[in-house]
Amino acid sequence: MQDLTAARLQMALSLAFHIIFAVVGMAMPLLMVIAECKWLRTGREVYHELCKRWAHGTAIMFAVGAVSGTVLSFELGLLWPEFMAFAGPMISLPFTLEGFAFFLEAIFLGIYLYGWDRVSAKMHLFSGIMVCLCGTMSGVFVVTANAWMNAPQGFDLVDGVATNIDPVAAMLNPASFTQVLHMTIAAYQALAFAVAAIHAYAYLRNKKSEFHREALAIALPIAVVTALLQPIAGDLSAKMVARYQPVKLAAMEAHWETQRAAPLRLGGWPDEEREETRYSIELPYLLSILAFADPNAEVVGLKDVPREDRPPIALVHISFQIMVGLGMLMVAVALFGSWLWFRGKRKMPEGKFFLKSLIVAGPMGMIALEAGWIVTEVGRQPWVIHGIMRTSDAVTGMPNLWAILPFFIGIYILLLIVVTTLMKRQVFASIEEEG
Repeated sequence: MQDLTAARLQMALSLAFHIIFAVVGMAMPLLMVIAECKWLRTGREVYHELCKRWAHGTAIMFAVGAVSGTVLSFELGLLWPEFMAFAGPMISLPFTLEGFAFFLEAIFLGIYLYGWDRVSAKMHLFSGIMVCLCGTMSGVFVVTANAWMNAPQGFDLVDGVATNIDPVAAMLNPASFTQVLHMTIAAYQALAFAVAAIHAYAYLRNKKSEFHREALAIALPIAVVTALLQPIAGDLSAKMVARYQPVKLAAMEAHWETQRAAPLRLGGWPDEEREETRYSIELPYLLSILAFADPNAEVVGLKDVPREDRPPIALVHISFQIMVGLGMLMVAVALFGSWLWFRGKRKMPEGKFFLKSLIVAGPMGMIALEAGWIVTEVGRQPWVIHGIMRTSDAVTGMPNLWAILPFFIGIYILLLIVVTTLMKRQVFASIEEEG
């Protein structure tokens, strides 16, 4: 049990650290490509400068993400050998495709960074577009592998052994589309809000800065569009969970009784001993409607699930509430900005209150992203492969994992120091100069 706890903690820290860099690798190239398109169309130097600075940030985050991703790949084999032995044939295809996408992204990022005066303008823009596409596809392939863990298919299970393996069917599992959609939008949303917040802060300090105004004009529409699309993607994802992982849904909502016309709970603290949720606000029928589009649909409750088959209810429920709550706040900021845009005759809103609201919303996307992955991974417990393999059966027998854990924490602290120093020198220092 101690080895299991240590392995889980080490994997959780690695994923929480890596996902930030993965998100930047997926979404940041879109901003630099848009800036370059504007530069090529208008010839304005401000877009050229924006493009270069965002490219520097992309390169730094890409490099650190490559290191943290390599650590994760080693951890899969070292910490979870039984999982890899069973799942390897099913998830090898998306991981192979992710490897191709990663290497293509690295090649085109090199061309983009060092080809300004060496390749044609069209080729340079094409390399940026390829960085954007490959970065996104890299994330997509990894998420399909994770989706398979939530809704495994593409094989027959005979006496505990996977036979008749179909890697394509495994990759195109029932959870793939909704999980990929939800995660991809979340990546662009989190990055756009973070970038908008940085430039909103600098623009508040210097309203004469064309650099920060144009940066906001690029990042803000992406933040608004993704914030408004995300509830739709989240609804589709929740319906998938309701169908294929009813216990996870029950944990997300801290729903104890199996019942029809199930209420949706806002907030609340799950008491796992007494099997009740305290201090929550209940909205009648809404959980049945959201989960099955039927106000009288039956929703499975946690009381019908053996305790050993339940995930940590409080952690899953609170993480889900944080994700949804922050998502709704970002929707509010997006709607507010849209209203100001229409009211101002389609001019970018520049009022102090709105810019300050953007600054406050800046970290919300990343926090919601982390909370969402807690829901995805912890909500599946005690299964590492839903309904097939328990997490306790997948862990390594290697002793002294607690002794190794500080070493990995040290690596992440060192990487954090490196990336902070590089971003400060290459990106934020120049932003402060413009501010």
